[in-house]
Amino acid sequence: MEKTAFYQTLASQVEAIIGSENDTIANMANISALLFDALEQVNWVGFYRFIDDELVLGPFQGKVACIRIPVGKGVCGTAVSENNTQRIADVHQFSGHIACDAASNSEIVIPVRLHGKVIAVLDIDSVAFDRFDQQDQQGLEKIVALFEQTLNAQEATVL
Repeated sequence: MEKTAFYQTLASQVEAIIGSENDTIANMANISALLFDALEQVNWVGFYRFIDDELVLGPFQGKVACIRIPVGKGVCGTAVSENNTQRIADVHQFSGHIACDAASNSEIVIPVRLHGKVIAVLDIDSVAFDRFDQQDQQGLEKIVALFEQTLNAQEATVL
């Protein structure tokens, strides 16, 4: 299936799964599971939540992972400190890479924001080098944007 259509279908599935659910952790868990099953050549998909000035492991699919990551360290910490997506073709060439799983060779990390402030990151690792391209990035950023909409809606109902 062509990538754009693949990600449109995936986004529709994410929207259907999380659209009426207001529990953030449950939504993170289901997004992780859906992406882990749907994406080829990935060995880890999950979220790190930004708590007390560090990233803390959240819902994920894959092998045991690092529990805490300082801001500015590794690909995930860099995504937070720079407040933008990190798409890394070869993690072994990334200065300060944190190797939770030695089998990972490429990675994409997308910040999750609430009112412009990073509250979590979506982290996806692959055993393949250069696994993620611009189309993957755009498709995954769209999925994160759908998740961010549920966060904004939840906050609106709480206030």
